[in-house]
Amino acid sequence: AFTRALGFALTIDLDRLSSRLNKGCRFEVKQRSKLRGIRPLFDYLKREKMDHRSTENLFAVVSPGLEAVCAGEMTALGLPPQEIIAGGVVFSGKLRDIYLANLWLRTASRILVRFAEFKSRDFPDLYHRAHRLPWGRFIKPETSIAFRVTCHTSRLNHTVRIAETLESAANQALGRSTNPVGKDPQMVMVRVVDDKVTISIDSSGELLHRRGYRQSVTAAPLRETLAAGILMLLGWQETSSLTDPMCGSGSFLLEGALLAQNHAPGLNRSFAFMNWPGFREGLWALLSDEAKRAAKEVPLAISGSDESTRAVTAAKENCQRNGFAEQIAIEQCALAEQAVHEGQGLVICNPPYGKRLDLGENPERYYSELGQQLQRAYPDRQIAMVCPSQALIKATGLPLKQIASLDNGGLKVGLFATEPGQ
Repeated sequence: AFTRALGFALTIDLDRLSSRLNKGCRFEVKQRSKLRGIRPLFDYLKREKMDHRSTENLFAVVSPGLEAVCAGEMTALGLPPQEIIAGGVVFSGKLRDIYLANLWLRTASRILVRFAEFKSRDFPDLYHRAHRLPWGRFIKPETSIAFRVTCHTSRLNHTVRIAETLESAANQALGRSTNPVGKDPQMVMVRVVDDKVTISIDSSGELLHRRGYRQSVTAAPLRETLAAGILMLLGWQETSSLTDPMCGSGSFLLEGALLAQNHAPGLNRSFAFMNWPGFREGLWALLSDEAKRAAKEVPLAISGSDESTRAVTAAKENCQRNGFAEQIAIEQCALAEQAVHEGQGLVICNPPYGKRLDLGENPERYYSELGQQLQRAYPDRQIAMVCPSQALIKATGLPLKQIASLDNGGLKVGLFATEPGQ
């Protein structure tokens, strides 16, 4: 069909044809019998790529408990949030804003483009509606697609069949018979709730907590998005010291350094939108250059320690990879062996919970000793920690108050902190 269409299209003004089609005008041709054959070309002309001037409905996926923090980040970037809901923030923007959100947001996990929303209760209708969507705005003919489907209280409740139906419709719309095999498929998120189908295009690719600098990890690492969000929730400023005496692979230390020196967290990685038909390489280069110029060289009062040799090695390697080897002090030392640290600042830690790291037979005793050692080593500093249990927090003996309820790798945890200077 495409070959027939191309031969016939050579005799007509394609620009004028595309313009009339987009305006909804009918186009008269004498060879009506060939109109059916050139339809795929008409669709391609209308759906060729995303227009950088068009405004899209967008959604930032955020870990529970950090939605308001992410909304604050958006406001600072000039991307005003329209609605804060559980699990994310609704906003709108153009192509530049999609790039900007992926480049700068520290607490978002993904940036989705709301591609389509419609009611559907049976598979033929789902196929018909999906086939008419402009898939070519975001997906090249050679790009594979991966559908992630969830269903709740709907007639369409078979996730695998929904994915297969949408894949078939998208392939047909893109002028291909099968879904190509590729290592970097375009992720399409699908939610079916109360018979309403919402289709979203993922613009991020890998989750945004994967900044590109942390390649050395330890057991039970804290995600970078959560570490950054916690520092923001605590109101930590670069003029104050930051210490993690149980630093692991260094999430708090590195996110603190990025935050203090205003480094864009997405500067050293790739994104799904770079494979879209309408990717504007020049615009991305401009935004990246602006981000590099926005970074500020300020002295860092950030330090960490851990009793594990492996953890200290991983943290140092990650700091080296991100250019902070000379600015972040890391040492191998158990908390009980540390000297007393004078002065104010923030001490933050993510101690073991007994879920993935063993606490022995008496976790309350472990937390009691932890609280005593923190109070001894940092008598004048604000102390904060992440923990899933009020009982364990109480066992520390510290005047810790819950600041927020968060999610750490699927486990509900709380952020607890003492008052500054207490």
